[in-house]
Amino acid sequence: MANKLTAKQALVEYEIVVSKIAVVRGQRVMFAQDLAELYGVETKVLMQAVRRNIDRFPQDFLFQLNDQEFTNLKSQIVTSSWGGIRKLPYAFSEQGVAMLSSVLRSPRAVAVNIEIMRAFVRMRALIESNTVLAKKIAALESKYDKQFATVFQAIYDLMDDREKKPKRKIGFV
Repeated sequence: MANKLTAKQALVEYEIVVSKIAVVRGQRVMFAQDLAELYGVETKVLMQAVRRNIDRFPQDFLFQLNDQEFTNLKSQIVTSSWGGIRKLPYAFSEQGVAMLSSVLRSPRAVAVNIEIMRAFVRMRALIESNTVLAKKIAALESKYDKQFATVFQAIYDLMDDREKKPKRKIGFV
């Protein structure tokens, strides 16, 4: 029981993990450089462990960015922390990050991996709840748009009736 980390004791904060998640090729990914930083190791050490177990990382778990993707990524990140890298960065999908837990076995790596997985799950839940909320709002808008259309039509009808009826003179005749 003493090994379990509470939210206050978490090695990595949720906001930090989320800030390191990007979308590339339609997938939420984390880059090797960022993961190495979170795990407290050098990027080359992380990638050596991956290369020793490359059969565990198919293309949908791990891929290297191409020149165009890397250029787009650098343009999106105003304060680039990429520095003078010599190779295009590697991106790990959520499944790839999960697979890292079987490759990296230090206590810190395990604890960080747990926090990363929790962050991915929370993000998925937030996205799902936003989708449900957007659907509810759209339904309400269509419902109330119809009601307001009826109100506006009634107002227009009243305005038309006023123009058609002759005005009654006020006062003594």
